[in-house]
Amino acid sequence: MDAGRVARGVVTVLAVVALCACTTLPGRDPVQVNVVGIDSLPGEGAELRMLVRLRVQNPNDAVLDYDGVYVKLDVLDGNFATGVSDARGSVPRFGEAVIGVPVSVSMLRVAFNALRVLNGKPVDKVRYRLEGKLHGPALGSTSFEAQGELTLPE
Repeated sequence: MDAGRVARGVVTVLAVVALCACTTLPGRDPVQVNVVGIDSLPGEGAELRMLVRLRVQNPNDAVLDYDGVYVKLDVLDGNFATGVSDARGSVPRFGEAVIGVPVSVSMLRVAFNALRVLNGKPVDKVRYRLEGKLHGPALGSTSFEAQGELTLPE
């Protein structure tokens, strides 16, 4: 076996181990994400489009760089909307940033959820669950999850 190939293999393995260790360093806290706004966007055909604004808080002593965002929004315990953005930026150390992610939802899902609400008791609040990830250029992805309630207009 070629000594150069063995050396490259060892360097590759060490690099992968080093990257994995960096993502699990003790003292690194998870980012906190809250939905701070949902705005309407123009849709196409039988879809509803929204811009979900997320406030991302970084409780760590290192800048969090990102170059892509994925979100999945569950409403009434079912998948409601998903979205991606190729947004790039950073969340400062012990800081926060607002990131907008366009999401799509099928009008069939909207109709199905409306029927579920109409067939049950009156609903004034709807629980949601948001999960997603910020893709980082250096260490891979940082996953997040947020839950809450939306108050419906009367």
